[in-house]
Amino acid sequence: MSMTPRWSRKKPHFPLLAVLLLVFIACSILYNEFSIQQIHESPDHVTRSSQQTPFTYVKPNLPKGASEVLDRFSSCNSTRSYSGKKIRWVDPDAESGRRRSISQESCDIFSGKWVFDNESYPLYKESDCPYMSDQLACHKHGRSDLQYQYWRWQPHNCNLKRWNVTEMWEKLRGKRLMFVGDSLNRGQWISMVCLLQSVIPANKRSMTPNAQLTIFRAEEYNATVEFLWAPLLVESNSDDPVNHRLAERTIRPDSVLKHSSQWEHADILVFNSYLWWRQGPVKLLWSAEENGACEELDGLGAMELAMGAWADWLASKVIPLKKRVFFVTMSPTHLWSREWEPGSEGNCYNQKTPINEESYWGSGSDLPTMRMVDKVLSHLSSKVSVINITQLSEYRKDGHPSIHRKFWETLSPQQLANPASYSDCIHWCLPGVPDVWNELVFHFL
Repeated sequence: MSMTPRWSRKKPHFPLLAVLLLVFIACSILYNEFSIQQIHESPDHVTRSSQQTPFTYVKPNLPKGASEVLDRFSSCNSTRSYSGKKIRWVDPDAESGRRRSISQESCDIFSGKWVFDNESYPLYKESDCPYMSDQLACHKHGRSDLQYQYWRWQPHNCNLKRWNVTEMWEKLRGKRLMFVGDSLNRGQWISMVCLLQSVIPANKRSMTPNAQLTIFRAEEYNATVEFLWAPLLVESNSDDPVNHRLAERTIRPDSVLKHSSQWEHADILVFNSYLWWRQGPVKLLWSAEENGACEELDGLGAMELAMGAWADWLASKVIPLKKRVFFVTMSPTHLWSREWEPGSEGNCYNQKTPINEESYWGSGSDLPTMRMVDKVLSHLSSKVSVINITQLSEYRKDGHPSIHRKFWETLSPQQLANPASYSDCIHWCLPGVPDVWNELVFHFL
């Protein structure tokens, strides 16, 4: 007779129950996971917070014979929200996996300080340049403190190449140097012309204004220094160099063809773009749109699209050994004195010395924009050289025209009673900061 206790006969049922329980739990988990997966995969059940806008990629710079050229009279027939279109441009280094840093030198020429130097500077006299703009001629328009002309940029641990006008002309012999961009780039162009013109006899030089494209020519060197008005890089309704103050900015975000037809034959190109994207939303009129329907996008997003169309042209057209391309980073503004002098209320008006704080950064320079531009340029590093003027210009709160320039509109009595209210803290006096920007171009040439 077996002596096994009676309760031991029930023992085999416990493992069976445990197994059945585990199977049930496993099935439940699998069912729930399957249901969750179905919810995530079904667009009808996706929550609005997790939904992502689907991108449609557009190939830019395709000739569109039927597209109407934008001008200041162009308008949108209707406006809808941004559809999520992106610019698809070819990364010239993608296949080889090649990447080069923006700075090609062991010494960062853009990191340094301003040194007062009234022996070497200014590099020319305002009154000696017949091509000086009344918008930039600060001494002519009443600025008596001339210290802004005497500052030299001194990089840390190295030296900026000393300006040599004859050497620069030899670099330009038989070539076209063209500045492309907005009024800040036009100021840099005027600076370059003033730096160069003094050694050219009056009867061997000429200035040919042609509205959007203005050309300074030096016969002896068979060379030109030109400026092309293209403030948004892509085609826009603001491409008139005089009448461009419009309530709405409208661009073709996928085409630089209107402007590139003029800049493509230049040997050296200096581009800029920034300030015009900080003036509110931008209307997008895609080249393929036949009904005049626009989309609306914020300035940063619109600039990214324009930079993509510009980058596509560079990636497909520029051969570095035949064409030099520079991109000048954003030029800072100095609209709020409290940023460098806490507690004060003002702007660049009556500022006479640079900011001494190392790595000072004000609201006039937008970091998200810089990151976007850096991302685009880093993919073009084999085709473009970056002139990083932003940090060094941040220090120069004293370098703007303020009230010492010609204003194209009559100033009201209220403005005249409060000079800071109409001070120009965007552009730069000449001689001054833009001369250093051109020394940087010379340095990299």
